[in-house]
Amino acid sequence: MPELLTNRTSEPLSLEVWAHHYITTCDLEFKRLPGKEPTLSQPGSAQAPSCPGRPKELRLTTEKPRTFKPGSLIAARSRAELNHKFWHHELQAAELFLWALLRFSDAEPEFRRGLVKIFHDEVRHMALYEERIAADGFMIGSFAVRDWFWDRLPSCATKVQFVALMGMGLEAANLEHTARFAQWFRAAGDEASAQVQERVGREEIAHVRFANHWFAEWSGGITFAAWKAALPAPLSPLLMRGKTLARQRRLKAQFPAAFIDELAAWQPEDA
Repeated sequence: MPELLTNRTSEPLSLEVWAHHYITTCDLEFKRLPGKEPTLSQPGSAQAPSCPGRPKELRLTTEKPRTFKPGSLIAARSRAELNHKFWHHELQAAELFLWALLRFSDAEPEFRRGLVKIFHDEVRHMALYEERIAADGFMIGSFAVRDWFWDRLPSCATKVQFVALMGMGLEAANLEHTARFAQWFRAAGDEASAQVQERVGREEIAHVRFANHWFAEWSGGITFAAWKAALPAPLSPLLMRGKTLARQRRLKAQFPAAFIDELAAWQPEDA
């Protein structure tokens, strides 16, 4: 464990200090392999940072990301670049679940324990994507990354907004995106990457169910109107769904059928 995370008697410091270090460290190895978190919790012992630390291996960009098409995944470089993009999505998600642990330190213990559990899922997903990147002859840092999630999630002022945007929004959309990209990888002959997409998609259901549970707990239920109102401006449902909704996956994640119908029918006001 890094020296920062131990005191003079070599006992681990609090969960919150450990979480803050994970978010802010520029050590790629600790981002990849953070190990077991401390069991001691001292809410308020570390503040939620406004931005993450970025290892020197990662090249940040603000440019609009490349648009991929199914046929482009025939090339190993394209497959690696897309998996690298997904790896960075998982890194940001891991960091932001710990950010929520710090930002909403007065939340229910069950909610906070759930955030840490999902954090470890995201780190495990990072490893799956890293294997696929290496299989195509590339490594972490071979492609530029964009901190898109970090540009948006810290705008969540309440825990309701956080679960609405992260779990019910971005992760729920991944129920559709993973199914689509699994088809693309399989069509390109990359069965291993297709299976990673399918695995991540299956495991995403529990993450979305977690968000739905707490949104309902704090809001008195789940309605499309309440969820839409909870999204931090200027975000809208536009980015929170795939082109074809994964209805059965969303039902398993405990979205009400009426919510799914309204999400499918929703159109931007200026459309």
